[in-house]
Amino acid sequence: MPLSIGIVGLPNVGKSTLFQTITKKQVNIANYPFCTIDPSVGAVAVPDERVEKLAELTKSVKKINTTIEFYDIAGLVKGANKGEGLGNKFLANIRETDAIIYVLRAFTNKDIINTQSEINPIADKDILDMELIFKDLETVDKRLNGLEKEIRAKDKEAIREFDVLKRVKEFLEKGDILSEQKFTDEEKKIIHSYQLLTMKPRLYLLNGKDEDVSLKIIEEFKENNWQFLIVDILAEFEAIGLSKEERTEFDLPKETELDILIKKAYEILGLVTFFTTGPNETRAWTIGKGQKAPQTGGVIHSDFESNFIKADVINWKDLIDIGGFVKAREKGLIRIEGKEYVVADGDVIEIKHNA
Repeated sequence: MPLSIGIVGLPNVGKSTLFQTITKKQVNIANYPFCTIDPSVGAVAVPDERVEKLAELTKSVKKINTTIEFYDIAGLVKGANKGEGLGNKFLANIRETDAIIYVLRAFTNKDIINTQSEINPIADKDILDMELIFKDLETVDKRLNGLEKEIRAKDKEAIREFDVLKRVKEFLEKGDILSEQKFTDEEKKIIHSYQLLTMKPRLYLLNGKDEDVSLKIIEEFKENNWQFLIVDILAEFEAIGLSKEERTEFDLPKETELDILIKKAYEILGLVTFFTTGPNETRAWTIGKGQKAPQTGGVIHSDFESNFIKADVINWKDLIDIGGFVKAREKGLIRIEGKEYVVADGDVIEIKHNA
């Protein structure tokens, strides 16, 4: 399944403009709240120069990048957890995504209606956080009540689940975001089964020019280790379609800020990329950090995991520098790895199997 990122924020902060800029897909960006009634979905290729260079090296007919699906989700208002605005629909749509981008207003354009009394990215973040926390509390309370019968029957698994959810509830009642807390792998497995909104990885996008964001706000984001980017979404929207050379002429960086955002969104999911390359195609594949070679084979084809024998592995840069597989084998640069090998970002892999 494609990875999915939900773009969320208060009304009129630039969510739909961001979505349209990233995906180049037309959506309604009218200047009024709730113009996005249903989530618009667009698949985006993750920019990766390694695909281009490997395809050139092996003269591939096709190039296939990894992809992310971006969901443009209706604007949230205070009280969404109680159904205010389009609250329940908003919160249900977030539940289906793997991670969240908070779009926070930093721009000062008075022509764009502001549903808040001031421009304050931290205050807007707090509103979004609290609505997600309240919804998670509702989910947790419902499950805790549902476990009572099993607890009375002294079901060990139910007791363990109850204890974990009680701890989760304590964090939520203090206003803590679950993704920022420490849990064991066993606890995470239980928590993830409920798709809790505050457990999802998140990235904060401050929509405006660098000078729109005060040093005080930047320092607060850094002190709390909140992953953030400052992006002038409107400027990037207006630069859609410009080549790298044309961007330079307009004093814009060659790499768009949105390419950086897409890469960053990929990173917050804790993923790495490995490659397969040859005359037919060069392809980037997605796996979680820490996955081993057989699981990697299973990403390529389900039979490869159960029938895994070994993997030929070389770093993409080493393969480029040496000039191809033939020379890499001559120089002994291609390693033979077994079932315990943990795949690294940038590995070029050929799976050997008996499927």
